[in-house]
Amino acid sequence: MLPQLTIESIKAKLPIIQGGMAVRVSTATLAAAVANEGGIGTIAGTGLTVQALQEEIRKARRLTAGIIGVNVLFAAAQFAQLVKAAMKEKVDFIVSGAGFSRDIFTWGKEVNIPILSMVSSARVAKLAEKMGAAAVIAEGKEAGGHLGTDRSVYDLLKEIVGTVRIPVIAAGGIMDGHDIARALKAGADGVQMATRFVVSNECEASPKFKELYLNSAPEDSVLIDSPVGLPGRAIRNALTERLQAEKNLGVQKCNSCLKHCSHSFCILEALEKAVDGDVENGLVFSGEFFHRIKEISPVKKIITQLVEEYERHIKPANLPFAL
Repeated sequence: MLPQLTIESIKAKLPIIQGGMAVRVSTATLAAAVANEGGIGTIAGTGLTVQALQEEIRKARRLTAGIIGVNVLFAAAQFAQLVKAAMKEKVDFIVSGAGFSRDIFTWGKEVNIPILSMVSSARVAKLAEKMGAAAVIAEGKEAGGHLGTDRSVYDLLKEIVGTVRIPVIAAGGIMDGHDIARALKAGADGVQMATRFVVSNECEASPKFKELYLNSAPEDSVLIDSPVGLPGRAIRNALTERLQAEKNLGVQKCNSCLKHCSHSFCILEALEKAVDGDVENGLVFSGEFFHRIKEISPVKKIITQLVEEYERHIKPANLPFAL
């Protein structure tokens, strides 16, 4: 059986956190579906208005009594407003990455909401623990979206596990139960899985968005230079080809969605286009091993498969015995 995951007051039946994917990929419907199966659901707050985030949290609460949190990138211009709005709605936890906020730990302590920090080194993991993080999410280069390292998640686990006393969650390239078993064997207390849940019935992204995952080849996992100032892993399409050729596409109208932006292209517009179905001119973030997903399935089936795969992996081989 998969072990439970405990992070301060959070006690999850399964050690699986569904990753928060912006913009509007990880919504209330997906997060609630994962929470209903014993995992931990995450709503992506980045790119939403404060009101829209509040509505998503309230919708999730109507759909589940399970564990629901919110992910907000530190790079977002409305970082503080979105985090505080989520805390006001009494979410179970907050995840933050793409930069490091010291203030968020104070805000979390004031309302007794655990903060989970995305980290890419033991140094940052220890800093997060010192500041008050309830857990760290060690995200490797295999992850989709913005990346803080070019190292594998398993290299990070070797470095981080044992250097902090708080739970360590493995993220990046975790696609099935065998990967979960490998991460837990490497010392992780749980895993974060984002890409695996994109191609689910409950994910509200356009069908064309999901079909790109199913119809692209392994070599279509590419890195782009994000206006955030970090590399980002996405699926190859017309936009990524243009970015590779031209580097700077410019921004016609700036929404000031980021604290700092290179203006090489509008990432908010690109993410919104993709989730709405324009998968050639939009940006489709994805983990490196998206090609291992073969079909669109309900979350319940995905979770069942993950548990079965994990159990098959750890089941000892049947040995001959003497009568």
